[in-house]
Amino acid sequence: MTNHSHLADRLADRFGSRLITSTAALEHYAQSEGPHEYRPPDLVAQPLTVEEVQCLVVTAAEASYAVVGFGAGTSLEGNAASIRPRTLCVDFSRMDNIKAIRSSDLIATVEPGVTREALNLSLKDTGLFFPVDPGANATIGGMIATRASGTTTVQYGSMSDNVLALKVVMADGRLVSTGTLARKSASGYDLTHLFTGSEGTLGLIVEASLRLHGQPESFVSATWDFETIEGAVETVMSTIQASIPIARMELLDEAAIRACNHQSKLGLVERATLFLEFHGTPNSIAERLELVTAIGMDCGGGQLKTARATEERNLLWRARHHALWAARSMIPGSRAWITDICVPISELGSAINLAKSKITEAGLFAPILGHVGDGNFHVFFILPPGDKESWAKAHLVNEAMISHALSVGGTCTGEHGIGLGKRKALLREHGEESISVMKTIKTALDPRNILNPGKIFV
Repeated sequence: MTNHSHLADRLADRFGSRLITSTAALEHYAQSEGPHEYRPPDLVAQPLTVEEVQCLVVTAAEASYAVVGFGAGTSLEGNAASIRPRTLCVDFSRMDNIKAIRSSDLIATVEPGVTREALNLSLKDTGLFFPVDPGANATIGGMIATRASGTTTVQYGSMSDNVLALKVVMADGRLVSTGTLARKSASGYDLTHLFTGSEGTLGLIVEASLRLHGQPESFVSATWDFETIEGAVETVMSTIQASIPIARMELLDEAAIRACNHQSKLGLVERATLFLEFHGTPNSIAERLELVTAIGMDCGGGQLKTARATEERNLLWRARHHALWAARSMIPGSRAWITDICVPISELGSAINLAKSKITEAGLFAPILGHVGDGNFHVFFILPPGDKESWAKAHLVNEAMISHALSVGGTCTGEHGIGLGKRKALLREHGEESISVMKTIKTALDPRNILNPGKIFV
């Protein structure tokens, strides 16, 4: 009897059809939205309860299996890849209950398989919403594990700012609770933020209490084209430095606009464009629009087009969220490799210009999109699958971007995490001593290295 069949036999009675062993079904768990190729797991289990997660971890450890958590499969750096032989994948899709909504405290407590869209749908009649928007309909557990952020981070913060408390199953099966429902605490080590961004290497998140926000009275979105990238970035910098509240501040370069026009029929001028959104009262939004318009007109801004009706705003942000698929449609049969860096906002213009010049020199089609209010931007390399030369050029561009970001005090990733793809960059960013401390924490909490092994560290 193989170890694989032995573990399956031990779990079969309890999990029944929620234990996945067929080759075809397992292939689903060897795919993500990143370019990394890896093997499918040997088994997949879909727990319903915390106790079942504890059972899976303990049983897998006894059989010398690795344990990898899986959410919606939207990660970009191979964060949930099963790379070690004898791997059990824990699929949290059925742990999707919203356990409590404390409207008066602006808190929701959810299981890890709840998606951000499902959470906001459940909050629709409460006057509250959960603001973190990475674009994909990711699960809350995955968003916490990768410390996700997105289009609304400039006003509402990232996952780190919106997680109050966690329940986590450790490598030995213990259930640990971190944080409280209070808005702040000076009590003990900050374990909540230790697990936030740990990519499932320190424990499996099984419950989260999240900070909610009041739904704004009014929303106004806008597009604004600029003569140059520099002008658009200067507008962003001046707006942030003037402390003008703004909910979304996205930059799309001319290649990204061309792709969005092709896919979503936006009819925008094909040059560097800001996608903006303001939240507040009608009067406050009008005042902010006036201030931002004055800033942008001095920086080469063209026509600022507002979108006030819900249908118009949804069309605009749907096009932004579907920009990846729009870019891929420009080269039929292509694959996408999405990378990101984040720099101090004063360095944003030089970082984007460096990326654009390297892309042009390499002769690649690679639109640039950015959460520029945070100094974070993405490059979508759209590449033919078998074109080794183009892929090699893309790797060189990515390395140049990372090197520049680190040279100006930035980071190799603003929101994608490390996973498989940026392990060497992590070492360059933090240095041997800091990585040694991180590895000490990993060894202390997971001495047998069964939790998502091979991720984050080289």
